[in-house]
Amino acid sequence: MNNLIWKLRGLLTRQEGQGMVEYALILVLVSIVVIVILLTMGGQIKNVFSNVVTALNA
Repeated sequence: MNNLIWKLRGLLTRQEGQGMVEYALILVLVSIVVIVILLTMGGQIKNVFSNVVTALNA
């Protein structure tokens, strides 16, 4: 019975997934920043690509 209690305590105090959660939070933050940048500068980026395509077709 004592062994079972220690195993349950071990499951509750594990920190192995902490690094993965931190990486996921960083990925979410970077994604939000990229989305905001694309929303604010989307028109300018579209113009740059249009100019490149026009220059390549000429």
